[in-house]
Amino acid sequence: MAEVKIAAELRTEFGKGAARRVRRANLVPAVIYGHGAEPKHVSVPGHELLLALRTANVLISLDIDGAAELVIPKAVQRDPLKGFLEHVDLLSVKRGEKVTVDIPVNVEGEPAPGGNLLEHLLNTLPVETEATHIPEGVTVSVEGLEAGAAILAKDIELPKGTTLAIEGDIVVIQVVSAQAEAEAEGTEEAGEGGEAGEQGETAGAEA
Repeated sequence: MAEVKIAAELRTEFGKGAARRVRRANLVPAVIYGHGAEPKHVSVPGHELLLALRTANVLISLDIDGAAELVIPKAVQRDPLKGFLEHVDLLSVKRGEKVTVDIPVNVEGEPAPGGNLLEHLLNTLPVETEATHIPEGVTVSVEGLEAGAAILAKDIELPKGTTLAIEGDIVVIQVVSAQAEAEAEGTEEAGEGGEAGEQGETAGAEA
């Protein structure tokens, strides 16, 4: 995977006021955790960090006062309206170290014709892998699968050096028929209607 280099500055001021001043300078407040060390507070250039985060589980080499530190993003806070970065939690990693991350599940192909639908139970797959070789994702083929077919976590081919971090029998993707889906929705609506009627009758009896 690509390694992105970004210069960062140590922060000595904390709190909401200090964070606002950092953002006004087009920087993003961030905290680095990991390896049992005390959290390290830094400021990272907002535009460069935003570009880096377009890649899932991107490996970032932070230059902090001339010293390089490898990190991967663990939690990203964004402004709910404007979408800009408000705060980022970063995990310090070492070359060769194993980490647990979620990688995207990409689908290719189409299920068998006849109104079959794909149901994604997991859009990402938890795996354990080397921190400096995190896969960008896995690709699953659903070409020609009939209704009732399911792809389990253990069915997905993983890159070398990567292992599952969840039970292998967990369903990731399954194929359902459109008719069965409609019948299930109809049953749910009927059940809700029945409950509403029962509640109405109970209310009437109490009145």
